[in-house]
Amino acid sequence: MSYNLNENLKRSVRNFPESIAYIYGDKSVTYQELNQKVDRLAAGLYVQGIRKGDGVALILGNSPEFLIAYYGILRLGAFVVPINPLYTQGEINYLLDNSQAKAVITHVSVEPKLSEVKKQLENLKLVVYTEAEDQESTWEHLMETGTSINVYGSPYIDEEDLAVILYTSGTTGKPKGAMLTHQNLVSNADSISKLLELDVKDRVVAVLPMFHVFCMTICLNAPIACGATVLIQPKFSPHDVVSTIREKKATVFAGVPTMYSFIYQLPEAIAEDCQSIRMCISGGASIPAELLHKFENKFNVSILEGYGLSETAPLVAINPLKGTRKPGSIGLNIPAVQSKVVDEFGKELPRGEVGELVVQGPNVMKGYLGMPEATSAAFNDGWFYTGDLATIDEEGYIYIVDRKKDIIIVGGYNVYPREVEEVLYQHPAVVEAAVIGVPDGEYGESVKAFVVVKDEQITMNDIIQFCHDKLVKYKLPKRVEFFKELPKNSTGKILRRELRELTEVK
Repeated sequence: MSYNLNENLKRSVRNFPESIAYIYGDKSVTYQELNQKVDRLAAGLYVQGIRKGDGVALILGNSPEFLIAYYGILRLGAFVVPINPLYTQGEINYLLDNSQAKAVITHVSVEPKLSEVKKQLENLKLVVYTEAEDQESTWEHLMETGTSINVYGSPYIDEEDLAVILYTSGTTGKPKGAMLTHQNLVSNADSISKLLELDVKDRVVAVLPMFHVFCMTICLNAPIACGATVLIQPKFSPHDVVSTIREKKATVFAGVPTMYSFIYQLPEAIAEDCQSIRMCISGGASIPAELLHKFENKFNVSILEGYGLSETAPLVAINPLKGTRKPGSIGLNIPAVQSKVVDEFGKELPRGEVGELVVQGPNVMKGYLGMPEATSAAFNDGWFYTGDLATIDEEGYIYIVDRKKDIIIVGGYNVYPREVEEVLYQHPAVVEAAVIGVPDGEYGESVKAFVVVKDEQITMNDIIQFCHDKLVKYKLPKRVEFFKELPKNSTGKILRRELRELTEVK
């Protein structure tokens, strides 16, 4: 098969030209029509000077424009830099600068954040706004300049060519750009299509954020590769999701545990609403076994729990559609992917013992952009080190025990303590700061901060408000506890472990 996302779309256009590619609100678009839009977008970017190997950032929510732009950028041989539109100006500035993106396609609501950023980034040549009227470069203008003539010359795209840069923060607090190739993404989409038995009759709900790799692969790339229909939801609302499933006869739903919790709690939702669903997929964080059972019993559906990372495009393992599902387990390795559990010296451990999960396969990224040391640290002898502690049972089912890194997962989103701590330290009254994740009934985990301040008049609300303009909402501390001194080891390093223990005792 051709490891090229662009060829996947073209194959579906040839095989299913009149099948519905996506539905957004009351508008349906066929594969033939989608392909024409993708062509026009690619041509429009080419006319504006974008070429193969250039980076184009998508700062968009879930929308037809995201899907069209994503494939249009790839058709040019350029690479996509997906960015959360809720990020602050500082966060957006860093990602655009680090990726050296030459163009941005974004919603007009993001314009205030970009007006300053544009002045600081020499590399940024083009900003295109959707749903805008008075901007010099609009989506409509870009599509109009992209004629049906193939001006961009259909560049040759190799499977090792860069397709997407996904930013994932590390222990340093600065986001790292995971470089995903066409092969990484196509191999993962192909495995998912086979494992889930996706075909042209499927209708997949895309309510997870399209800028996140979970949605990108499972709700966009995999369905597009087999001619299925993508049901685009602009944002998550339990009521709207259930209505879409019922009215549009959705067959596949993918979500994070928080979504399952909110849908389960919807009093008016009943099993008949989900009778068209043939499977649900959960990822982003571990789904509590109790929630999984309750949801399945209420709606008479099966939830397949899986596991993945930005660096692995993302899926590594999933519980089988046919065969044994083990609650609490992330399932079995997907085709062509190998996993093992190793000790601190990289030696494979016997089944049932806890160690770090390491992964190998065609889905594993080529490295972190411009970070050779971080790349080298993440790989050893051809294996990618996930930083997650796990066990593997005798049948090959993998269980995530804990996270080796101090990552916090809020409603499926990754939050890295150091990133929040860097902001806390910017407060003039904060002397010391540490951040941990604490259990949260709605979001799985929430951020809790521990601070030492030199002004006793400072309140929890003061600290949270200070962070408000510097961090996206899900990264904000929900609670702040004040200490006279934070626990440290002999070298002066703050001990998050002791803070967790103190929280558990309370």
